[in-house]
Amino acid sequence: MIIALLTLLAAGVIKGAIGSGVPVIVIPVLTMLYDVKLAIAVLVAPNLFSNALQVWQYRRHLLPLRFLAAFSIAGGLGIIIGTWGLVVLSPTLLSLGVAGAIVMYLAIKLARRKMVMPFSLAKRIVLPVGLLAGVLQGAAGMSAPASVTFLNAMRLERQVFIGSISVFFVAITCVQIPALLSAGILTLERSVYSLAALLVILVAMPLGAKLGKRLPHHLFDNLIMLLLAGIALKIILDATL
Repeated sequence: MIIALLTLLAAGVIKGAIGSGVPVIVIPVLTMLYDVKLAIAVLVAPNLFSNALQVWQYRRHLLPLRFLAAFSIAGGLGIIIGTWGLVVLSPTLLSLGVAGAIVMYLAIKLARRKMVMPFSLAKRIVLPVGLLAGVLQGAAGMSAPASVTFLNAMRLERQVFIGSISVFFVAITCVQIPALLSAGILTLERSVYSLAALLVILVAMPLGAKLGKRLPHHLFDNLIMLLLAGIALKIILDATL
């Protein structure tokens, strides 16, 4: 419980600083401590309300509505597919799926650090990327390997990135909640845990927002990547040994 609490606090700081990172940090740790289904259920309230707050804060700094609508609708369809996988796959496979999503995220981050994607190209691939992001969110609780890296590759300004990725997260969470309820994964007990997690993250977000304006973005990136590499290795070892 102490590790989980500290993880949520750290995730709140990162969320306030760079606009994303809560699932990337929390899902692997809770998967390592408990299981994937609980980890995904616990993040429902934080994903919805913390991102809704950032949508409001950055509502004047968004990508075009048509682009965000296509991204979000495709993500919602992916959520339905991913949640089906969450129900039918074994806990071991799901844990390995989380580890695989982490490895994919790290590989893309490293490969695309110098790449800039023009908006014209982003418009052409927004639907398949959104679908993939939704599937990853539904099955592994982490859309970041597709969603965050996609918008990062466009080299958006900080405010535009935070506002736009938050719109996507709110949209797919609105689809994920009924999907998890119908699958019996989001129970009353887990809903209480989720609200408690939201409070912890909201407490830490203002500190992150202040740090995000003072510290370079790549510092947060490097810390997250180092942490994730260790967690992915731990999950793989636990699942295979």
